[in-house]
Amino acid sequence: MLHITPTPRGIGVKLWGAHEDLNSFYEVIGKYWGEERNLTMTGSENRDKLISSFSYEVRKAFEGQRLKKKIDHSEIDEVQYFGAEISWIHFLFFLAALKFNMRYSETTKFDIAMLLQVEYWLEKAMKDFDEIGARKLIGFIDGGIYEANEYIYHYMRKINMDFVMQGGGKKAFRELPELLEKAVFFTDEYEAYQTFLENEAKRLGCTVNDLEIDDDYVDYEGVKW
Repeated sequence: MLHITPTPRGIGVKLWGAHEDLNSFYEVIGKYWGEERNLTMTGSENRDKLISSFSYEVRKAFEGQRLKKKIDHSEIDEVQYFGAEISWIHFLFFLAALKFNMRYSETTKFDIAMLLQVEYWLEKAMKDFDEIGARKLIGFIDGGIYEANEYIYHYMRKINMDFVMQGGGKKAFRELPELLEKAVFFTDEYEAYQTFLENEAKRLGCTVNDLEIDDDYVDYEGVKW
């Protein structure tokens, strides 16, 4: 069974599971990666980039290249758990992109059950870290982030960078819904960032998908999760 716990500084969560649990989650994600490209839908490449960056962390987790811990279920039964640290921003945007793609593919009860399990634990992790901040943030699990955003990966990277730079803690966590206004369709923040991306692409003579976020000055490896 998967479970999710908040990181000490509240930058994000630790996604935990036995090898089989994480592998199953990885396989479910894989079913909805790249499917919409066959429909030539706007933003499919951008959504795929977002989903694949998340699934990469899940794969690294069950391969034992991220976090590890052992839990005693009884005196004679010890289970090895594997995990990965994922920011709130990355997790919420991933869910938005995945749900969008699931609309255009056949889903099974297992797929839906897996998604509901993940959403349950993510909501619990929010409440466990800070009940006050969670009240406004939980709604973004089910909606808010514009799923059809053709530049959704770039929005995730920008908002995630802004959040990480705040250094974590309950104050930053409670301000997270305000940062996420940038991802809500028709808000001034959403339209302003879309204009910025399109102008930058025009200036550089490329597409928005070719743009990279300039976050070299952010010390991600030194972040205290």
